[in-house]
This record gives sequence, C-alpha cells and structure tokens, in this order.
Amino acid sequence: MTKRLQYLSLVALLATPFFLSSCGPKEEALVIDERFATQTENLLIKVDTLHSEFENPWGMTWLPDGRLLVTERKGEILVFNEDKFTGEKILGLPAVHQVNQAGLLDIAVHPNYAENGWIYISYAKHFEDSTGATAILRFKLEGTTAVDQEELIVAGPSWKGGRHFGSRIIFDNAGYLYFSNGDKGNIPMNAQNLNNAHGKIHRIKDDGSIPEDNPFQDSLGNRSSIWTYGNRNPQGLIYDSENDRIWEVEHGPMGGDELNLIEKGKNYGWPIITYGINYDGTPITEFTEKEGMEQPKHYWVPSIATCGIALVTSDKYPAWKGNILVAALAKQHIARVEMNGTTYVKEEKLLQDIGRVRQVAQSPDGYIYAITEATGLLVKLLPIR
Repeated sequence: MTKRLQYLSLVALLATPFFLSSCGPKEEALVIDERFATQTENLLIKVDTLHSEFENPWGMTWLPDGRLLVTERKGEILVFNEDKFTGEKILGLPAVHQVNQAGLLDIAVHPNYAENGWIYISYAKHFEDSTGATAILRFKLEGTTAVDQEELIVAGPSWKGGRHFGSRIIFDNAGYLYFSNGDKGNIPMNAQNLNNAHGKIHRIKDDGSIPEDNPFQDSLGNRSSIWTYGNRNPQGLIYDSENDRIWEVEHGPMGGDELNLIEKGKNYGWPIITYGINYDGTPITEFTEKEGMEQPKHYWVPSIATCGIALVTSDKYPAWKGNILVAALAKQHIARVEMNGTTYVKEEKLLQDIGRVRQVAQSPDGYIYAITEATGLLVKLLPIR
C-alpha cells in the first residue's frame, strides 16, 4: 500500500462514527467505544479526529475562553471552539515570506492574557529582495481582527531561501519570552557566529526589549537577544514551569536529531559536533563531542525529524506524567520520551503513520492535541485507562 493510500485509509478510519466524539468537549459528556481504542505500553487511549482539512498547520494555542487558534504556514490562523472549526479566521495579519519551511509559524498567548490581551506569533517576515527573517510580532483581537500590532524583534540578517527558520515561542515563570531561530541551512556556521541571530535560542521581554542579564549583553557586536547558540533548526521548545527548565528539540541533518536541556549562554555544538552526516552520506565533522559544547540528553539516528514538543503535566494521563511528547515529521508518529529528571530513560512510538506530526500540545484543561501535515489532521488523545 502506498503512503498516500495509508493516509487516506487512516483518515477514513478516524472519521468513522466510532472515532468521532458525538458529545461536546466536556469530560463528563464523553462516550468512548473501547473497541476502537489504542493500547499503548501503559495507557489505553482513543484518538478523536476533530478536523481533517489542514494544509500545513504549524502552531496552536488556547484562549482563556476555550477557543483554539491554529496557524497555517501560508499565513492564516484558524479559530476552533468546542473542538470544532468555526469557519472563522483571524483577519489583518502581516504578510509572510512563504516558501518551503518559511511562513507563519508559532503562536502563543501571554501568560497574563486575561489582563492584557496579547497574542504572539513567529513568522518569516517578507523583504522586498525576496529574502526572509524570523520575526516576533504581538497583537490583540477585536472580534476576529488582529489589531494593535507591534513588531518586537527581527532575527536577522534576512536570508534568501526558505530553510531552517525555527521557530517556537514560550514564556517562563518570570514572563520572559523565548523563541527559536534556525541556522538558515546553507551556512551552518551561522549557528556559531554570535554576530547574527541564526541557529540560536533567543530571550526577550514581553515587549521586545532585551533583559539586562542576557549572557551576551555586553559583548561588542553580539546579538544581545541570544540565550544559547549552536542550535541547527530548533522547531520544538517547551517550558517546564515546575522545575524551571527549557526543553528543545532540533533537526539534525541525516541523523542526529537532538533533545536538549537549554541553559543560559551554552553552546550546543552545531556544526562543530553532531551525530548526523550530510544528506549525500559524507561526514560533516569527525567530532560528536568537544569540550565547551553541550551533549544532547538524547539523539535520534536515523532522524525522526523532530518538531513540536509537549510536556505532560496533566492528571488525565497519570502514566505519562513528566514525559516529553515529541512530534515526528519524517517518521510520522509521536515519540513519548520517558525522563528521570534530566536523564533519558526510554521512548515509545505513538500513533504510527498518522501523518507528519507538526505539533503536539497540552490544552489548559489537560488534554493532548496534535496537528499533522499530509493527512491534515487535528486530533485529541482521550485517555480511557
């Protein structure tokens, strides 16, 4: 069976009445037919398909009123309510540089959204010479229109092409905003050069200003928003608020995808050290480790094409609590990674062949959602026991 037929068969299966929840999203109203559940290593789950018409979904976030916003890379934000697409899209968004991996990327709400109403997006900003650069912008909603737009930072210089833009957005307990930016692909050493913003994790205040205690603030010529460097193409970023930790996943080349614990001022090695090789099979470097450069907490060979990640903190999945869920594009599954503190223990593949999983996230009410490319799905994982 071809991959396309596998996709269509899976979509058809997930769309049967047995898979679709006939009730609303409220937990007490759910009726789950266990005949169509999936047994994982330590949890029985049902996959509820909520939408199947995405093109290239990228990020998702929830508003306090329960609405879910999902970005499409071509420059749209779709609005869902009670797990259903409302047919509405956010109007008035900025033009994006949409080519290959570039476009409208992540979305996040301010931790104090109920008070200030700010929504943040990362996107490839369009320039007249057909180059792009990862930008962070915030706006408020007036109905379904993006108003009061403020561009906070452009992670330059702008770059021709559409590869390795990152980009995820998170906030920490102190309200600082972190975002990831890829190395732009064709010059890997961008990631080691502190005079550009590429191949880095950045830290700014919620208004775009630079915190005084950033590690490279006083270094002449350095980009003062830089928090870490040597990161190839980080498309997954999550904050562990209980332990004040940042976890990141980044694409390796052919092999060498990484799970990293992100810490202030550290160098994560790309392209000086890597567990991957060039796509033509030639070596990138002879080194997999080097003094002064961080080792990943885990790496994948061959690559699974890591993308978005989620940290399970919900009591709805007691057997998964503390696990990191990693979206896999190329291998088309969700990797459930068990950790002992900051030490990798093992992993399990969930929902194999569901499609190219772009993002996985935990909703405010504690459920796990995922979005996929190719199959174009928004799914919700319902725990049974």
